[in-house]
Amino acid sequence: MSAFRGTMRDVGLLSASPVPSDYTGTRLAACNLCEAICGLELTLERGAVTAIRGNEHDPLSRGHICPKGVSLADVYTDPDRLRRPVRRVGDGWEELGWDEALDLVADRLAATAAEHGRDAVGVYLGNPSAHSLGSATHGTAFVRALRTRNRFSASSVDQFPHQFVAWQLYGHQLLLPVPDLDRTSYFLVVGANPMASNGSLMTAPDFPQRLRDLKARGGRMVVLDPRRTETAKVATEHHFVRPGTDAAVLLAMVHVLFAEGLTDPPTYVDDVAAVEAAVADFTPEHAEAVSGVPASVVRQIARDLAGAEGAVAYGRLGVSTQGFGSVCQWAIQCLNLLTGNFDREGGVLFPEPAVDIVGRRVIGPGHFDVWRSRVRDLPEFAGELPVSVLREEIETPGEGRIRALVTLAGNPVLSTPDGGGLGRALEGLDFMVSVDLYVNETTRHADIILPPTSALERDQYDLVFHNFAVRNTARYTPPVFAKAADQRHDWQIFAGLATRLQRRPGAPRLPLRARVVAAARMAASPAVVVAGLLATGRTVSMRRLRAHPEGVDLGPLRPTMPGRLQTADRRIHLAPPLLVADLDRLRAALAQSAVREGELLLIGRRHQRDNNSWMHNAPRLTRGRPRHHLLMSPADLAARGLADGDRVRVRSRVGEVEVEVSATDDLMPGVVSLPHGYGHQVAGTRMRHASQVAGVSINDLTDPSVLDVSGNAALNGVPVTVQAARR
Repeated sequence: MSAFRGTMRDVGLLSASPVPSDYTGTRLAACNLCEAICGLELTLERGAVTAIRGNEHDPLSRGHICPKGVSLADVYTDPDRLRRPVRRVGDGWEELGWDEALDLVADRLAATAAEHGRDAVGVYLGNPSAHSLGSATHGTAFVRALRTRNRFSASSVDQFPHQFVAWQLYGHQLLLPVPDLDRTSYFLVVGANPMASNGSLMTAPDFPQRLRDLKARGGRMVVLDPRRTETAKVATEHHFVRPGTDAAVLLAMVHVLFAEGLTDPPTYVDDVAAVEAAVADFTPEHAEAVSGVPASVVRQIARDLAGAEGAVAYGRLGVSTQGFGSVCQWAIQCLNLLTGNFDREGGVLFPEPAVDIVGRRVIGPGHFDVWRSRVRDLPEFAGELPVSVLREEIETPGEGRIRALVTLAGNPVLSTPDGGGLGRALEGLDFMVSVDLYVNETTRHADIILPPTSALERDQYDLVFHNFAVRNTARYTPPVFAKAADQRHDWQIFAGLATRLQRRPGAPRLPLRARVVAAARMAASPAVVVAGLLATGRTVSMRRLRAHPEGVDLGPLRPTMPGRLQTADRRIHLAPPLLVADLDRLRAALAQSAVREGELLLIGRRHQRDNNSWMHNAPRLTRGRPRHHLLMSPADLAARGLADGDRVRVRSRVGEVEVEVSATDDLMPGVVSLPHGYGHQVAGTRMRHASQVAGVSINDLTDPSVLDVSGNAALNGVPVTVQAARR
C-alpha cells in the first residue's frame, strides 16, 4: 500500500495542467505519428498553435522534426475530425451521447456473442494503436475481454516476421536487437528506407544526421533494394535486388561466412552446424542467378560484415512483406550472430527501457498454431490470425463466421491485401463499431464510431518504442490542451466498453480473478499505470519524468546478453525447425521464379510526408509534386509503347487500378512501384481534403493468398501487367 501511495504522489507531482484557452507561450509535446517519437516544442498564441519545432533538449531526437510533426496541430483543429460519437442513419450520421453510444455497442456485441458464439465478434487493431499510451494500457485489456479468437492487426501486414524470428531465437516476440547506429562502422540496409521513416523497429530520429556522423567516423552504409530510395541515394553503395529473392542473397552471405571460416558466434549459441548444413546450397552464384546481385558483391558484403570493427545487418518492410519474410529476418539475425556483431557495441544490442515490456511480460512472449482460422486453416501467431483471412472469415457462412467487427484506429480497406474486396465484405456485417477520429475508407462501413481525443489532448509515454530505440531514454509528456467535457480519451472508451460488456447477459466473461484484475486496471488512468511500472522498474521515476518533460537520458545501448534472453535455457538455438523447414518452400519458389512474359513485379514505397493513410487530410502534407504515380524504368515503358505521364492500367490476380506513370532510372528494370496509403476517392467518407488527393490503393492489387510462414502478407513482389489505360 505504501508503494501505491508513493506512486500516486509521483503522478500528481509537478503536473503540468493543460493550457488555458488564452495561453501565450511555449509547451513541450511528443509526436506520436511514427516510430521516431520526436520531442516537440510548441509555440502558442492565445491558445492556438502557431509553430511547432523539434525540441533540441530531447536526448533521443535532439531537435529533429519532420513535416509530419509540424502538422500535428492540424489534426487537433481539423473540422473533419469527430469529437462526439456518431451513429449511421441511412446514408448519413447523427451524433449521440457517450452513455447511449457505449450502451448500444455493448448491447450489440453481447447479443452477437450470445447468439453466435464469442468468435462471431472480430477485432482489428490498426497501427496507431501502438502509438497511444491509453490504447497500450487499456485497449489490449478491452480486446482480451472480448475473448474472441478472431483477432487481427496491422502487425500481419508489417512486422510478423521480426516477431516470429525473435520468439524462436530469443524467447520473446518483442526482444528485437537494434542497430547500435551511433557507434557502428558498417551498416547493411536491406529493404529499408530510414531516410524516409527515421527507422522502423529501430527508433532512430534524425537518421540523416546519424548517417552523416557514421560517415564522418569513416563508416559505410550499403543498401540492397529494388529501388534507388532516398536512403540508397546517400549510401556508400547501392545494389538492385529483384523483389522476393532477398532470402537467397542473405542466405548466400551466411554461406560465405561458413565457406571462408569467418564465423565467430557467442558461446551461448547452439546448432551452428545445422545452419551451415541448411545453407550449403545457397551459393553466391545461385543468389546472382535469381536476384541479379553479383556473386562478388555477395561475398564482399559478407566479408565486410565479419571484418568491420562493429557492423550491423538490418532489414525492414521490403524483406518482411514478401513470401519469405521470416527466412529473410532469420538470415539477418544469423549474419549478426555469426559475425560476432550480436550484443556488441557497434553491432546490434538490446535497449534497456525504463519500462521493460519484455522482461516484465507486459506483452506476452508469443506462441504459434494454438488455434487456426476457420476457412483457410491458417495458424495464429501471438494470439492473432493473419489479416489476409479477415474477408473470408466475414463472407463464408457457417459456425464461427464473423458477424460483428470492432476496429481500433485501423484502416484495413487501404492497408491490407485486396482492400477493395474487404470493403465490400464489411457491408455484409450485422454490426460494426470503430474507435477512430475520422469517417474514412474503413469506418464509413461502421454503425457507430467512437472518436477519442487527439494527440495534443492526451498524455504520452511511449511504452513500445523505447524498446526499439538506438539510445536508452525515457519521456513522459502531459497533454497540451484539455479535452472538452463531451470528449473521451481512448482509454476511457475502452474502459467504458469493457465494464459494460462484463455486465451484459450472454457476453463473454473473464474468470473471476481476471475480472478483478481487469477492473482495477481499467479504473486506473494510463499515467497511474505507467507510474506504477516505473516505480517497480526503479530506473527512473514518474516524479523525475514530470520534472523533465524534455526526456531523461539513460545512456547508450550496452551488452546485456545472455542474461536477458527469454528462452527456457538462456541459450540461442540458431536453427529453429519452423524456419529451417521453410527453406524447402523457398527452394521450390526460386526454382520457378522466372517472370512470365510481359509481367512486372510491384513493390510499395513510402515518403517522409506520408503516414500510411492517416495524414492526407492535412493540406500542408499533400502540397508539391504528386507522389501517387506508378514509377517505372524507361526501358519497361518503351517495351510497352508507353511514355512518361501516360495513364496506365495496372492489373494483378485480384484487381486492377488506373494511375499516371512516371519514368525513372531509380527502378530496377522489371520492377514498378506504387505508394501505400492512397485511394481516398470513395463515397461515404468525411475527409474533404483527402478525398481530393489523387492516387489509387496498391492494396487493390496485393494478393491475400500469398503469405509468409508467420502469416505476414506479401505486399511486395506482386506480379502485375501494365498497359495503356482504356480511352
